[in-house]
Amino acid sequence: MILLLLPPAQESPAPPPAPAPLRAQYTWGYAGDDGEGKGTLNLLLEPATGRVVLEIHGVGERLVLLTGNRASGYRVQIPRQQIDATAADLKGLPLPFLSRVGSVEALHRLLTTGEAQGLRVTRKDGKGPVKMRFDGKDDKGNDFTVWLDRTRWETLPDQP
Repeated sequence: MILLLLPPAQESPAPPPAPAPLRAQYTWGYAGDDGEGKGTLNLLLEPATGRVVLEIHGVGERLVLLTGNRASGYRVQIPRQQIDATAADLKGLPLPFLSRVGSVEALHRLLTTGEAQGLRVTRKDGKGPVKMRFDGKDDKGNDFTVWLDRTRWETLPDQP
């Protein structure tokens, strides 16, 4: 009888846990060839499910509402531009700045580490970027700048 000794089976490493859900608020400013503006950005992110609720307010009005999750898709409403669109992922939505992000995980990285193309972090603290600046070009090739200043940050317990 021949006995074969096999090395113990190696288990594949467990995937890293999803980042904790977070709720945050930012003040924003915008300057471009088409004008200037300022307001607030409120968001809730749950990277494990891909859930996002994002509202951008200007002075006295909601400019953008983005909602959805990975399972059912995403919807964006931009009343001023008469946009009400849905897509399976963030890349498929007409989001001027966030379209470069492409996913909830990438948006989470942007907010927690400042990683995004064209983004410059100008101030950080122990939680991550506090002040960020994005310089880019609109659909017509005109330069614009967006500033984000964090005013509230809260990580949340995972939802069952």
